Amino acid sequence: MAKEVVAQRGISIWLACDVSTVSESCYRYEVKRHAENEQIADWLVRLTDNNRSRGCGLCYLYLRNVKGFQWNHERVKRIYQELKLNMRIKPRKRLVRDKLEPLRVPQAINEVWSMDFMHDQLEDGRSFRFFNVIDDFNREALDMEIDLSLPSVRVVRALKQIIAWRGKPQVIRCDKGPENISARIQCWAKQWGIRFEYIQAGKPQQNAYIERFNRTVRYELSMPLVISAPPLAHYSSGSHTAIATIALVALLCRTLAERGCLRSVRAK
Repeated sequence: MAKEVVAQRGISIWLACDVSTVSESCYRYEVKRHAENEQIADWLVRLTDNNRSRGCGLCYLYLRNVKGFQWNHERVKRIYQELKLNMRIKPRKRLVRDKLEPLRVPQAINEVWSMDFMHDQLEDGRSFRFFNVIDDFNREALDMEIDLSLPSVRVVRALKQIIAWRGKPQVIRCDKGPENISARIQCWAKQWGIRFEYIQAGKPQQNAYIERFNRTVRYELSMPLVISAPPLAHYSSGSHTAIATIALVALLCRTLAERGCLRSVRAK
Protein backbone atom coordinates (compact mmCIF):
# COMPACT_ATOMS: atom_id res chain seq x y z
CA MET A 1 0.00 0.00 0.00
CA ALA A 2 2.83 2.39 0.90
CA LYS A 3 4.57 1.68 -2.42
CA GLU A 4 1.35 2.47 -4.31
CA VAL A 5 1.03 5.83 -2.51
CA VAL A 6 4.64 6.75 -3.31
CA ALA A 7 4.22 5.78 -6.95
CA GLN A 8 0.86 7.53 -7.47
CA ARG A 9 1.12 10.63 -5.23
CA GLY A 10 4.83 11.21 -5.41
CA ILE A 11 5.21 11.74 -1.68
CA SER A 12 8.28 10.76 0.31
CA ILE A 13 8.88 7.24 1.51
CA TRP A 14 9.08 8.44 5.12
CA LEU A 15 5.63 10.09 4.95
CA ALA A 16 4.05 7.07 3.18
CA CYS A 17 5.43 4.69 5.79
CA ASP A 18 4.28 6.96 8.63
CA VAL A 19 0.73 7.16 7.26
CA SER A 20 0.59 3.38 6.58
CA THR A 21 2.23 2.56 9.96
CA VAL A 22 4.90 0.52 8.19
CA SER A 23 8.61 0.66 9.01
CA GLU A 24 11.04 1.80 6.32
CA SER A 25 12.97 -1.48 6.61
CA CYS A 26 9.79 -3.39 5.83
CA TYR A 27 9.12 -1.04 2.92
CA ARG A 28 12.56 -1.63 1.41
CA TYR A 29 12.63 -5.41 2.07
CA GLU A 30 12.89 -7.60 -1.03
CA VAL A 31 12.37 -11.35 -0.97
CA LYS A 32 15.57 -13.17 -1.74
CA ARG A 33 15.16 -16.49 -3.50
CA HIS A 34 17.53 -18.87 -1.76
CA ALA A 35 19.12 -21.60 -3.81
CA GLU A 36 18.23 -24.13 -1.14
CA ASN A 37 14.52 -23.47 -1.68
CA GLU A 38 14.89 -24.73 -5.23
CA GLN A 39 16.64 -27.82 -3.91
CA ILE A 40 13.93 -28.47 -1.31
CA ALA A 41 11.21 -28.07 -3.91
CA ASP A 42 13.01 -30.46 -6.25
CA TRP A 43 13.30 -33.10 -3.51
CA LEU A 44 9.66 -32.74 -2.50
CA VAL A 45 8.45 -33.15 -6.09
CA ARG A 46 10.61 -36.26 -6.55
CA LEU A 47 9.41 -37.83 -3.32
CA THR A 48 5.71 -37.23 -3.96
CA ASP A 49 5.93 -38.40 -7.57
CA ASN A 50 7.33 -41.77 -6.52
CA ASN A 51 4.88 -42.24 -3.68
CA ARG A 52 1.67 -40.21 -3.56
CA SER A 53 0.86 -41.45 -0.06
CA ARG A 54 3.74 -39.47 1.48
CA GLY A 55 2.64 -36.36 3.27
CA CYS A 56 4.65 -33.40 4.41
CA GLY A 57 5.70 -35.09 7.66
CA LEU A 58 7.06 -38.22 5.99
CA CYS A 59 8.90 -36.15 3.39
CA TYR A 60 10.53 -34.06 6.10
CA LEU A 61 11.59 -37.12 8.10
CA TYR A 62 13.04 -38.73 4.98
CA LEU A 63 15.05 -35.62 4.09
CA ARG A 64 16.20 -35.15 7.68
CA ASN A 65 16.99 -38.71 8.80
CA VAL A 66 17.80 -40.51 5.56
CA LYS A 67 19.39 -37.81 3.39
CA GLY A 68 20.89 -35.84 6.29
CA PHE A 69 19.60 -32.37 5.35
CA GLN A 70 19.29 -29.96 8.26
CA TRP A 71 16.36 -27.97 6.90
CA ASN A 72 13.79 -26.73 9.37
CA HIS A 73 10.41 -28.48 9.31
CA GLU A 74 8.54 -25.16 9.00
CA ARG A 75 10.59 -24.28 5.94
CA VAL A 76 9.89 -27.64 4.34
CA LYS A 77 6.19 -27.32 5.13
CA ARG A 78 5.98 -23.81 3.64
CA ILE A 79 7.53 -24.93 0.35
CA TYR A 80 5.41 -28.08 0.39
CA GLN A 81 2.26 -25.98 0.63
CA GLU A 82 3.45 -23.50 -2.02
CA LEU A 83 3.86 -26.42 -4.43
CA LYS A 84 0.28 -27.51 -3.55
CA LEU A 85 1.35 -31.04 -2.79
CA ASN A 86 -1.10 -31.42 0.08
CA MET A 87 -2.80 -34.79 0.11
CA ARG A 88 -6.53 -34.70 -0.55
CA ILE A 89 -8.48 -35.65 2.54
CA LYS A 90 -11.09 -38.15 1.49
CA PRO A 91 -14.47 -37.13 2.93
CA ARG A 92 -15.97 -39.61 5.32
CA LYS A 93 -18.88 -41.46 3.78
CA ARG A 94 -21.93 -41.40 5.94
CA LEU A 95 -23.76 -44.69 6.06
CA VAL A 96 -27.50 -44.51 5.63
CA ARG A 97 -28.91 -46.60 8.46
CA ASP A 98 -32.47 -47.82 8.58
CA LYS A 99 -34.56 -46.72 11.50
CA LEU A 100 -34.61 -49.57 13.99
CA GLU A 101 -37.98 -51.00 14.83
CA PRO A 102 -38.56 -51.92 18.50
CA LEU A 103 -39.17 -55.57 19.39
CA ARG A 104 -42.87 -56.18 19.82
CA VAL A 105 -43.74 -57.75 23.19
CA PRO A 106 -46.90 -59.89 22.97
CA GLN A 107 -49.50 -59.72 25.75
CA ALA A 108 -51.26 -63.06 25.22
CA ILE A 109 -50.76 -66.59 23.92
CA ASN A 110 -50.98 -67.02 20.13
CA GLU A 111 -50.53 -63.31 19.58
CA VAL A 112 -47.07 -63.56 18.02
CA TRP A 113 -45.12 -66.64 16.95
CA SER A 114 -41.50 -66.63 15.86
CA MET A 115 -39.94 -69.10 13.46
CA ASP A 116 -36.42 -69.52 12.16
CA PHE A 117 -34.08 -72.01 10.51
CA MET A 118 -30.82 -73.47 11.77
CA HIS A 119 -28.39 -75.70 9.92
CA ASP A 120 -25.51 -78.02 10.69
CA GLN A 121 -23.40 -80.53 8.81
CA LEU A 122 -22.75 -84.26 9.01
CA GLU A 123 -19.31 -85.79 8.83
CA ASP A 124 -19.98 -86.99 5.29
CA GLY A 125 -20.52 -83.37 4.19
CA ARG A 126 -24.32 -83.40 3.96
CA SER A 127 -26.18 -80.54 5.59
CA PHE A 128 -29.33 -80.87 7.68
CA ARG A 129 -31.68 -78.15 8.86
CA PHE A 130 -33.82 -77.29 11.87
CA PHE A 131 -37.13 -75.46 11.64
CA ASN A 132 -37.99 -73.95 15.03
CA VAL A 133 -41.28 -72.35 16.08
CA ILE A 134 -41.94 -70.73 19.47
CA ASP A 135 -44.65 -68.60 21.07
CA ASP A 136 -43.14 -65.21 21.98
CA PHE A 137 -45.50 -64.70 24.93
CA ASN A 138 -44.17 -67.50 27.13
CA ARG A 139 -41.19 -68.68 24.98
CA GLU A 140 -42.87 -72.08 24.58
CA ALA A 141 -41.35 -74.37 21.97
CA LEU A 142 -44.18 -75.33 19.65
CA ASP A 143 -42.38 -77.47 17.08
CA MET A 144 -38.99 -78.46 15.71
CA GLU A 145 -38.67 -80.03 12.28
CA ILE A 146 -35.35 -81.71 11.42
CA ASP A 147 -34.54 -82.95 7.94
CA LEU A 148 -31.97 -82.76 5.17
CA SER A 149 -34.31 -80.44 3.25
CA LEU A 150 -37.14 -78.23 4.50
CA PRO A 151 -38.94 -76.51 1.60
CA SER A 152 -41.96 -74.25 1.94
CA VAL A 153 -44.30 -77.29 1.63
CA ARG A 154 -42.85 -78.72 4.85
CA VAL A 155 -43.10 -75.33 6.55
CA VAL A 156 -46.79 -75.02 5.73
CA ARG A 157 -47.44 -78.59 6.85
CA ALA A 158 -45.65 -78.01 10.17
CA LEU A 159 -47.60 -74.81 10.84
CA LYS A 160 -50.89 -76.59 10.08
CA GLN A 161 -50.03 -79.34 12.57
CA ILE A 162 -49.30 -76.76 15.28
CA ILE A 163 -52.51 -74.85 14.60
CA ALA A 164 -54.49 -78.10 14.86
CA TRP A 165 -53.77 -78.41 18.61
CA ARG A 166 -52.62 -74.90 19.55
CA GLY A 167 -54.81 -72.54 17.54
CA LYS A 168 -53.68 -70.06 14.93
CA PRO A 169 -51.57 -66.99 15.73
CA GLN A 170 -52.29 -63.41 14.76
CA VAL A 171 -48.74 -62.68 13.61
CA ILE A 172 -45.73 -64.82 12.67
CA ARG A 173 -42.38 -63.06 12.93
CA CYS A 174 -39.53 -64.30 10.72
CA ASP A 175 -36.79 -63.18 8.36
CA LYS A 176 -37.03 -62.87 4.58
CA GLY A 177 -35.69 -66.32 3.78
CA PRO A 178 -36.77 -68.02 0.54
CA GLU A 179 -39.12 -70.39 2.38
CA ASN A 180 -40.75 -67.50 4.29
CA ILE A 181 -41.49 -65.30 1.27
CA SER A 182 -42.53 -68.03 -1.18
CA ALA A 183 -45.84 -67.75 -3.01
CA ARG A 184 -47.08 -70.98 -1.39
CA ILE A 185 -46.72 -69.78 2.19
CA GLN A 186 -48.05 -66.30 1.32
CA CYS A 187 -51.17 -67.83 -0.20
CA TRP A 188 -51.64 -70.09 2.83
CA ALA A 189 -51.28 -67.18 5.28
CA LYS A 190 -53.85 -65.14 3.34
CA GLN A 191 -56.35 -68.00 3.42
CA TRP A 192 -55.95 -68.48 7.17
CA GLY A 193 -55.88 -64.76 8.01
CA ILE A 194 -52.35 -64.80 9.44
CA ARG A 195 -50.04 -61.83 8.97
CA PHE A 196 -46.29 -62.30 8.45
CA GLU A 197 -44.08 -59.71 10.09
CA TYR A 198 -40.64 -59.69 8.47
CA ILE A 199 -37.61 -58.32 10.27
CA GLN A 200 -35.21 -55.90 8.59
CA ALA A 201 -32.29 -57.35 6.65
CA GLY A 202 -29.20 -57.80 8.81
CA LYS A 203 -31.13 -57.16 12.05
CA PRO A 204 -31.49 -60.57 13.77
CA GLN A 205 -32.01 -58.80 17.11
CA GLN A 206 -35.50 -57.90 15.90
CA ASN A 207 -36.30 -61.60 16.22
CA ALA A 208 -34.51 -61.94 19.53
CA TYR A 209 -36.80 -64.55 21.10
CA ILE A 210 -36.17 -67.23 18.47
CA GLU A 211 -32.48 -66.31 18.27
CA ARG A 212 -32.17 -66.93 22.01
CA PHE A 213 -33.97 -70.23 21.52
CA ASN A 214 -31.55 -71.19 18.74
CA ARG A 215 -28.62 -70.48 21.03
CA THR A 216 -30.08 -72.83 23.64
CA VAL A 217 -30.60 -75.54 21.02
CA ARG A 218 -26.98 -75.29 19.89
CA TYR A 219 -25.79 -75.46 23.48
CA GLU A 220 -27.85 -78.58 24.16
CA LEU A 221 -26.72 -80.23 20.92
CA SER A 222 -23.10 -79.74 21.93
CA MET A 223 -23.70 -82.19 24.81
CA PRO A 224 -23.14 -85.98 24.35
CA LEU A 225 -25.87 -87.66 22.28
CA VAL A 226 -28.36 -90.00 23.93
CA ILE A 227 -31.03 -92.27 22.45
CA SER A 228 -34.07 -91.75 24.66
CA ALA A 229 -35.59 -88.78 26.44
CA PRO A 230 -39.01 -87.46 27.58
CA PRO A 231 -41.25 -85.83 24.96
CA LEU A 232 -40.75 -82.24 23.86
CA ALA A 233 -44.00 -81.00 25.47
CA HIS A 234 -42.62 -81.98 28.89
CA TYR A 235 -39.88 -79.38 28.57
CA SER A 236 -41.96 -76.69 26.89
CA SER A 237 -43.78 -76.09 30.16
CA GLY A 238 -40.56 -75.47 32.08
CA SER A 239 -38.16 -72.53 32.23
CA HIS A 240 -36.74 -70.89 29.14
CA THR A 241 -33.35 -72.60 29.50
CA ALA A 242 -35.09 -75.98 29.51
CA ILE A 243 -37.05 -75.44 26.29
CA ALA A 244 -34.46 -77.09 24.07
CA THR A 245 -33.35 -80.02 26.20
CA ILE A 246 -32.00 -83.40 25.45
CA ALA A 247 -35.37 -84.39 24.01
CA LEU A 248 -34.42 -82.40 20.94
CA VAL A 249 -31.28 -84.45 20.60
CA ALA A 250 -33.34 -87.63 20.76
CA LEU A 251 -35.64 -86.24 18.08
CA LEU A 252 -32.62 -85.56 15.91
CA CYS A 253 -31.32 -89.07 16.50
CA ARG A 254 -34.63 -90.66 15.53
CA THR A 255 -34.92 -88.60 12.34
CA LEU A 256 -31.37 -89.31 11.21
CA ALA A 257 -31.59 -92.96 12.22
CA GLU A 258 -34.51 -93.40 9.82
CA ARG A 259 -32.19 -92.24 7.04
CA GLY A 260 -29.33 -94.51 8.07
CA CYS A 261 -26.90 -91.72 8.92
CA LEU A 262 -26.97 -91.72 12.73
CA ARG A 263 -23.35 -92.83 13.00
CA SER A 264 -22.18 -89.85 10.98
CA VAL A 265 -23.63 -87.18 13.24
CA ARG A 266 -21.04 -84.72 14.47
CA ALA A 267 -22.10 -82.51 17.37
CA LYS A 268 -20.92 -78.92 17.18
